[in-house]
Amino acid sequence: MSPLATSILEEGVYIDNFLLVSQGRFRERELYELLASGPYPARNPLQNVNDLKAQIAACEKGARELRRMDEMFSLSVVEAYMGHVQDNADESVRRVIDRLADGEATSVSDQGAVIKVRITVDKARREATVDFTGTSPQQPSNFNAPEPVTRAAVLYVFRVMVDDDIPINAGCLRPIRVILPEGSMLSPRYPAAVVAGNVEVSQAVTDTLFAALGALGSAQGTMNNLTFGDDTYQYYETICSGAPAGEGFDGASAVHTHMTNSRLTDPEVLESRFPVVLEDFHIRRGSGGKGRWKAGDGTLRRIRFLRPMQAAILSGHRAVANPGMMGGEPGQLGRNSVRRNDARIEILPGCAETNIEAGEAIEIVTPTGGGWGKTTP
Repeated sequence: MSPLATSILEEGVYIDNFLLVSQGRFRERELYELLASGPYPARNPLQNVNDLKAQIAACEKGARELRRMDEMFSLSVVEAYMGHVQDNADESVRRVIDRLADGEATSVSDQGAVIKVRITVDKARREATVDFTGTSPQQPSNFNAPEPVTRAAVLYVFRVMVDDDIPINAGCLRPIRVILPEGSMLSPRYPAAVVAGNVEVSQAVTDTLFAALGALGSAQGTMNNLTFGDDTYQYYETICSGAPAGEGFDGASAVHTHMTNSRLTDPEVLESRFPVVLEDFHIRRGSGGKGRWKAGDGTLRRIRFLRPMQAAILSGHRAVANPGMMGGEPGQLGRNSVRRNDARIEILPGCAETNIEAGEAIEIVTPTGGGWGKTTP
């Protein structure tokens, strides 16, 4: 999760369609050689290999369960239901499209990059076109989202708009045409750096799409990707803020939203496994964007280190606030800082790396989304 990478080759080991298992044999030796290659080899290849073994085991379990379904119900019945799941998702999204109108929205990042989207609805065909023409070209930083990431954000947004309880699947995208300008920050060319694409740009795409649909206010628009480690320890977390507001409801406080729909490590587990102390983690009451309905409140998180570590933060909305909707006020900006041993507070930019000595602490204040609707006088 390097905040300073300008090429994908600086973001770890580049894997291009490597065969993990051949004729029933796990290619462990070849995998270790791959993980040791490139200018930035894996620091803990054993952990990587064990993760991949677990994923292979999960795939094998899934394959066995599919075979059991086949034996129990027959292949034709299983395939019919698979088709039904996608057909049902297709029709569910078309019912959403029936209620939509044309719309467009633009968002701007701290770096000045623009994401622009126009949604055009064809009522007769019950289809929608999502056009990102006008979006900034691919960035010299790593704020580039590969095309599948952008399409996944579109899929997510339209799935959220569906009221029915359906599993997310490819059928959701059948009625949607996505236009992505090649060479843009949403469809970059190799060897563009892309590590912020899945974690930062995807959040911005999601907020921009909801704004174009007029369906939901902005969230924090970032994941606040914090990493720290040394030759022994490596840790990565994303830090929550408030959920968006919308017509008729306030946003929840201190929850992960959209692409970072996850949970943080429990403090007891964090402190028992890593040489750190969680000094402070609290909800910043009243920090959500104001409006008739307010965005959820953000958080403050401070971690003190018990041994020297290298830390990095990859984050957004430290310079550009998340906008309000329908007359609502913008959210608050985020802030990154380090408390040095001489009591000096060093402010870090949104994307930064720094060395932290034992006794020093890093503090992340998460940005908040904008409010929805004008505040009543």
